[in-house]
Amino acid sequence: MGRVNTPVLTEAQRQELEQGLKEGASHCFRMRCQSILLKSDGRTSREVGLITGMSNISVNSWLKRFKAEGIIGLYTKPGRGRKPVIDFEKDKDAILEAIKSNRQRMRTAKAEWESVSGKNVSDSTFKNFLKSLAADINE
Repeated sequence: MGRVNTPVLTEAQRQELEQGLKEGASHCFRMRCQSILLKSDGRTSREVGLITGMSNISVNSWLKRFKAEGIIGLYTKPGRGRKPVIDFEKDKDAILEAIKSNRQRMRTAKAEWESVSGKNVSDSTFKNFLKSLAADINE
C-alpha cells in the first residue's frame, strides 16, 4: 500500500470545500472539492479516484494545486478547450454581407464567406452562428 498524502484542512477550508461540493457551478469543480475532502479524511488516492471517477494521478494533481492555490485552484482555468472558428466581432460583417447577397441560399452564402475568409466550417456551425446573430439583433 502506498503513502497517504493527507492534507490538513482548517475549519474555514473544510466549510468552503463542502459548500463548493453542494453548490459548485460545474460537475468538475464539485468532484474536485469532493476529492480534497475525501483525501483529508485519510483515504488513499486510489480510493478517492474510484469514488469520484478520477485517476489517482488526477487526484494527486488536484491536491497539489489545492495546496498551492487554495480553493481557487480547483476551478477550471480560462482558455481551455477548443477555440471557436468563427469570431463574432471579426466575422459578423462579412457573414452579414454574404447572407444579404444570398438570402434564400444558406449554403451559397456559407461558400461565399468561406472563399473570402479562408475558413472552413460545417453547416451546423454556420447555422448556429446565424442563430446567435439573430438573437443578438433581436435583443
